[in-house]
Amino acid sequence: MLAVMPLESGLFIGAWILGLAIAIILHEVSHGWVAFKLGDPTAYYAGRLTLNPIKHVDLWGTIIVPMLLIVSQVGVVFGWAKPVPVNYYNLKYGKYGPLLVSLAGPGINLMLLIVFAVAARLAPVGTQLPALFLVVALINGFLMLFNLIPIPPLDGSKVLYVFLEDRPEVVQFLERYGFVILLGVIFLLPGFISRWAFMPSVQLVSLFSGFSIGDVISVM
Repeated sequence: MLAVMPLESGLFIGAWILGLAIAIILHEVSHGWVAFKLGDPTAYYAGRLTLNPIKHVDLWGTIIVPMLLIVSQVGVVFGWAKPVPVNYYNLKYGKYGPLLVSLAGPGINLMLLIVFAVAARLAPVGTQLPALFLVVALINGFLMLFNLIPIPPLDGSKVLYVFLEDRPEVVQFLERYGFVILLGVIFLLPGFISRWAFMPSVQLVSLFSGFSIGDVISVM
């Protein structure tokens, strides 16, 4: 197995900021891009089909909350950008249009995980580049799997709705109380988040990077 050199504290924070920016911004842009390809130009006319981070930054979700979580080292780091506006009534393919738009975000995060994990494998040994790339890959893996939790407002809820088209009362309940349920899961069931999102993302990064699971965890 390869060996990884841990990041220095300053570079560690920088890697997390870079990783979150890449993961969150491309996640949102991909939603808008797929929606545009499926017939909805809302994100395009709102100027959100751009990689300019200023267009996507949410003061709390993109800057304050992630920074507080990183500095406090609570073991869980997440964030969000301004949601890309989508008019689901404009989309092609009926109920599958929203499904495709929702899966675009996790899909791009999976692609980024693979790219940065392979970059870590190819980076010069004995430098801090492998650890930096592993951090970015891990962030994308966590964001991908976290967003697939089937609770609104996460992307996984749109997957769930495909199977609940005959249960509108359940959908209405989830839309009304989903955020509260999600907060409960995050703060009351931390073990669930680890089993659902963190450890599987570590395993994926280990698979594509060639580093051991222990080495991947060590960069956190």
